Amino acid sequence: MMLLLMKYALCVHLIYSDIVQRSREELKAIREPNPGLKPTLAIIQVIEEILRLNADSRVHGIFLHLPQSFLSKSVCNAIKPQKDVDGLNIQHFLFCNSPLDAPLVGKMAVLLGLEGPLKATLQFLLQNNGMMVQTHQWSSKHLDTWSSGQFLGVVWYFQQQRAMLYCLYVFFSIYLLFVAAVVICQHVVRSSRRWIQEQQYQPWRLRPLKLQSLSPVPSDIEISRAQTPKPISQLAQEIGLLPEELEAYGNTKAKVHLSLLNRLQHQPNGKYVLVAGITPTPLGEGKSTVTIGLVQALSAHLKLNSFACLRQPSQGPTFGVKGGAAGGGYAQVIPMEEFNLHLTGDIHAITAANNLVAAAIDARILHEATQSDRALYSRLVPSVNGVRCFSPIQMARLQHLGINKSDPSGLTPEEVRAFVRLDLDPEKVTWQRVVDTNDRFLRKITVGQANTEKGHARQTQFDIAVASEIMAILALTDGLADMRARLGLMVVGSSRNGQSITADDLGVTGALAVLMKDAIKPTLMQTLEGTPVFVHAGPFANIAHGNSSVLADKLALKLVGEEGYVVTEAGFGADIGMEKFFNIKCRTSGLRPDVVVLVATVRALKMHGGGPNVTAGVPLPKEYINENLQLVADGCSNLKKQIQIAHLFGVSVVVALNVFKTDTQAEIDMVCRIAEASGASAAVQCHHWSRGGRGSVELAHAVKKVASQKNHFQFLYNLQDSIVEKIRTIAQKVYGADDIELSPEAQAKIDHYNQQGFGALPICMAKTHLSLSHMPEKKGVPTGFILPIRDIRASIGAGFIYPLVGTMSTMPGLPTRPCFYDIDLDPVTEEIKGLF
Repeated sequence: MMLLLMKYALCVHLIYSDIVQRSREELKAIREPNPGLKPTLAIIQVIEEILRLNADSRVHGIFLHLPQSFLSKSVCNAIKPQKDVDGLNIQHFLFCNSPLDAPLVGKMAVLLGLEGPLKATLQFLLQNNGMMVQTHQWSSKHLDTWSSGQFLGVVWYFQQQRAMLYCLYVFFSIYLLFVAAVVICQHVVRSSRRWIQEQQYQPWRLRPLKLQSLSPVPSDIEISRAQTPKPISQLAQEIGLLPEELEAYGNTKAKVHLSLLNRLQHQPNGKYVLVAGITPTPLGEGKSTVTIGLVQALSAHLKLNSFACLRQPSQGPTFGVKGGAAGGGYAQVIPMEEFNLHLTGDIHAITAANNLVAAAIDARILHEATQSDRALYSRLVPSVNGVRCFSPIQMARLQHLGINKSDPSGLTPEEVRAFVRLDLDPEKVTWQRVVDTNDRFLRKITVGQANTEKGHARQTQFDIAVASEIMAILALTDGLADMRARLGLMVVGSSRNGQSITADDLGVTGALAVLMKDAIKPTLMQTLEGTPVFVHAGPFANIAHGNSSVLADKLALKLVGEEGYVVTEAGFGADIGMEKFFNIKCRTSGLRPDVVVLVATVRALKMHGGGPNVTAGVPLPKEYINENLQLVADGCSNLKKQIQIAHLFGVSVVVALNVFKTDTQAEIDMVCRIAEASGASAAVQCHHWSRGGRGSVELAHAVKKVASQKNHFQFLYNLQDSIVEKIRTIAQKVYGADDIELSPEAQAKIDHYNQQGFGALPICMAKTHLSLSHMPEKKGVPTGFILPIRDIRASIGAGFIYPLVGTMSTMPGLPTRPCFYDIDLDPVTEEIKGLF
């Protein structure tokens, strides 16, 4: 008997060793490409935790340690099958983990003295393999009953005498208890492996929405309403988002949590496609429609994972003259009225945060001017319940001042004065209030005229909300911690002795982060064909960097996977939005583009070729309606220049000719021929506006081909170059200027920024979008001009210096007949009317 027991002991040891060794090998194989993965088993004793742990992507296995009375069928089957390491959800456990491969049908198995999950697991496991199973509490009197029969364990079949049966039972019970833990660990490793496999690239199970295009093409809002969008939760599931990563705002839009970046951190990025354009007319040339049409073609027609990343439109242009930014025709984001109006409130959060800073500035100037050092100190560091202490942000200010003290009573009078006195010079406050409305009468205002302000009036102004530095920060940040740090670095003005004053000095940074905590999450929406879109951030391109957020792009690149595509848009022409995308956004994000799609229209090319002015709201002159090959040929000079600008950065170009119904085939062919002769890798005509993704399939094929080719991306300048040299490089190489001319004010600002240590920041030119030069009326490719720099400002939190070229305005005005004349609400159906 001892020999037999030793034989079985050896077998058990070999089985155990084999399980341990294979688990180690599997774990090593999993962790080599995924070093951040830590297979995690949750052993829970509270039934309410099951569903929470099911949804927790950090937990890879669940083991229930509960009394037998708790293990009802509903409880056992509540465990997510992929995390069931103990076989309680028995059907999935048998499918994934059954070790039985011997012929078992018709055999009898007796389970002695087993309780809990182990008993349930073995009973179901054996029965589902065709065996008859009896379960009994252990008693020696049972030996007579079974000593002459057959006893089959999990991996043994034997027929022995009574003593041997007893010994083997004892041994078998010990073995089960011993091996159970090892097997559970093995199942955790296997569950981790399955989880990793689920994270790898795989084509989405995307259900495109059918699109029935009509001719003539209806209005944008009619097209939008004719399509029934998918529930946003369904779209999220189709593209691989987990339920806990989604925060729904109604049924058609949702915020996406940044935890997704951690979950997919080891997933390779997809291809990165930038949509830019030639110098536009005031009507715009359709970069947004090209972006949406392209992703509709890639996802719905070529069956490739693809994401569009767009900026959120400002309410100012929506009610002004430009209209929205949801695309148009059969290439748009739906519901378009939600896209263009409020969305999830990000711009309102930015407005609130920006104006909180402005209020803090004027309040601080007033209080410092009307109170003594002691009075200021007692109010800034009050006694609460007899205890006086510095807040964390006040401690940071003390450290910034070089005061290494934490006891408020320990500061000297000189230290108290340094702490309480920002000494902001009202004439040197650079922070402006903002509002998301085009309001020209706020371009210059006077504040502080009430008697309660005790004569502390000063001149200031409002900017459009999307021109706020906080918007630029939102677009460039990579997470909450980074955003909070950037908010604290924002310079709001200078003290009378020339020191920069920041939001941290005002003590407002934490409050700003609270106001922005939801705005930092990108908003998920969909196109007319049910393909995913991220809408996030909306900095203007002529007075900021004009690109959607880094976070949206990074999330999308992980979601599409290595063989997918992310298409993001840069504002205005390649000389503005694209240049800033490369020199600012790519520096910040570390991302590198694979191809540029350059949008052109026959209409804009005719304007650059000498055609009459194009004015929003006014019918197009006949030159733009009738065929005119000479105007097209002459205007292609601007297209050629924009292709050359992209090549400065080492990126290949695909020209997308956005075709209008007035364009002739001869004009279309001419543009494509000249574009390819000017260095474009491909030039194709696009009909997405009238046909949806089907009208951009040729563009999608061209983008796929060119994006697969290696490029040689490079920045235009080194950050170590002086501020003046960086400005000159952009002016000469991108705009074609002979040189730059600095105003005395601009030169003084440069000297100040160099003194403050800001000289190594990138440059964000604030320039008109209507010309390569600073003169809006100069079309085509202007030459022989000097670029005037009238002023220079610094967005230290966003991380760039922005020179103001010519007479750039940061607050647009309303036209004589704004869009709001046509916008109304049906009080019965609550439908919006007249929105484009």
